Amino acid sequence: MIYTLTLNPALDYLVNLESLTPGSTNRSLGETIIWGGKGINVSRVLFNLGFDSVTLGFIAGFTGEALKKGLLALGLRTDFIELEEGLTRINVKVKAKEETEINGSGPLVSGEAVLALMAKVALLNKGDILVMAGNVPPNVGQDIYERLLVSLAGHGVKVVIDTSGPALKRVLRHHPTLVKPNVNELNEICERDARTDGQIVENAKKLQEMGARDVLVSMAGAGALLVLSGGQTHRVKSPKGEVKNSAGAGDSLLAGFLAGLTWGLPHEEALALGASAGSATAFSPGLATREAIESLYKETYGLALPIELSKPLDLL
Repeated sequence: MIYTLTLNPALDYLVNLESLTPGSTNRSLGETIIWGGKGINVSRVLFNLGFDSVTLGFIAGFTGEALKKGLLALGLRTDFIELEEGLTRINVKVKAKEETEINGSGPLVSGEAVLALMAKVALLNKGDILVMAGNVPPNVGQDIYERLLVSLAGHGVKVVIDTSGPALKRVLRHHPTLVKPNVNELNEICERDARTDGQIVENAKKLQEMGARDVLVSMAGAGALLVLSGGQTHRVKSPKGEVKNSAGAGDSLLAGFLAGLTWGLPHEEALALGASAGSATAFSPGLATREAIESLYKETYGLALPIELSKPLDLL
């Protein structure tokens, strides 16, 4: 089973305006609510590709209940820790001539809630995949991913990390199966500016020297690059199209790549599937659909999605 962890999920409230005038009443052209969070995005795109997963994390209050009900209505499985106080955050994104965002802080997470999450994660077994995605809320502690990874030692669980900064640096020494930084996050942790493919590979290998096994680097419109623990490197360019929405593109890339590996595709084809999923989200107002991913996968790389799942999850 694939599990995705989003420590601080959100309701993304998108408001479309013709123009925004501060200090006065502005009337919306339309609103949309999206059930947000990096791990949740991964689960949603996996679901669109036909894969089941379980979303983990903390929720609170009526907004948390709305988030859970929204995900269940989409067909996703959830196993959240429900906090007794606070509210799951709402991120307001105003799209006018320019885009303005107001991101909520989220609820306080008690030590007891963290222990409850650790107990839940400790039940994962060999063959399971745990995707830990997103930044760590300030009140949780930057060592939370590290503590969770340590608790899984000997369980045979494949751990995927998609975060940045101190939280990423702390987990590398515990040898996560896969880490997925974007280029800027990679450069930040390596303290070295990389722009060419060769430089990016060098930085990815530096992460491996720090403890990572496989490194998947998302490069926005330039595509993606994969450096495996055995030294092999794979590189794909992105499909061409009009970018409408960059939010969730990296999460979609990760979901597509994991789906490809689960299908038993060669790494280069799985990477191409990831790039197709990331671009399908970027070219859409929301997260990528299976149809959009399949179309880009065929048009750009001349490849077709497998009809059935053919391999177990422990291929990663």
